[in-house]
Amino acid sequence: MNLIDVQYRVETPEGIDLIAKPAGPMVRAAAFGIDISFRFAICYAVALAFDVFDWSIGVVFITLFVVEWFYPVLFEVLYHGQTPGKKITGIVVVNDDLTAVSWGPSIIRNLLRTADFLPFFYIGGLIFSLSNDSFKRLGDLSAGTVVVYKNRDTKKKLTLPKVAPTAPASALDLEDQIAIIDFTERDSELSQGRKIELANILAPIHGLKDKKAVEHIQSI
Repeated sequence: MNLIDVQYRVETPEGIDLIAKPAGPMVRAAAFGIDISFRFAICYAVALAFDVFDWSIGVVFITLFVVEWFYPVLFEVLYHGQTPGKKITGIVVVNDDLTAVSWGPSIIRNLLRTADFLPFFYIGGLIFSLSNDSFKRLGDLSAGTVVVYKNRDTKKKLTLPKVAPTAPASALDLEDQIAIIDFTERDSELSQGRKIELANILAPIHGLKDKKAVEHIQSI
């Protein structure tokens, strides 16, 4: 696991690391809530049409079935892993190797929502997702999928803090170098409290604490 943030890492056959940030339960719950609203609106519209046009009640039941079981599948496969809720919250469903999700995995992960629902309103799915670093629920594990944040705009220019450079007290291994670079590049995105928390993780390297630790890492 990366010291700066939870990361999902895949190595390609060419030896290239693909890195994504797994989406946690909170943002996924928000996306699910948005999708529920869209699905309710569709069913409500069909119910109104049922009254107006005197349709068979079978049309309503068929609509409910299709919306419940195929709404997420159709969007995930046809719209690059994103339902409307996922698109709004900036997350996406992909295969374990970070390739686009296809029909089979999408159907499996959504059919198993029933198991994740148990014992009451996705409590089982929540507990299961919190038990692994990638926040996978049972459906994701069975289908070989993972929900990650969609890549941020790579055109955004990263700026480094303006501090006098200093050499580290000892040689850094590759993992420590990557952690320091990640920390520095995200300097403008982190609160002071979060900076201190992360800088203290590297205390065995620099021997400093709190604000002085942050300033030291920024200068390396």
